[in-house]
Amino acid sequence: MDITNLFRDLPEGLSEEAFQTIAESGTVRIERIVSQGHVSPPSFWYDQPHSEFVVLLQGSATLQIEGEGQPRVLEPGDFVNLPAHQKHRVESTDPHMKTIWLAIHYGL
Repeated sequence: MDITNLFRDLPEGLSEEAFQTIAESGTVRIERIVSQGHVSPPSFWYDQPHSEFVVLLQGSATLQIEGEGQPRVLEPGDFVNLPAHQKHRVESTDPHMKTIWLAIHYGL
């Protein structure tokens, strides 16, 4: 069993967000997401068939959830639980430092 660290071995020169599956079993997948200035494409909404719990570990981001007026500004430690088919999009991530997310997808 290896001991690893979510803040190490971060990808360099991110032309797009980096997704790394950390663990997966049955109906659960845990992944690290690394962003730096990345946003969802215009008019694009994530509409996933499973639920997702996501916590922001480093950096900052703005998340828009369909049906909510104002986007949510996320700082380290903030988390949100998105039920299946809850449309959402990333409005912004910190352009000056890597934003690290931990996402737990469940009900796969």
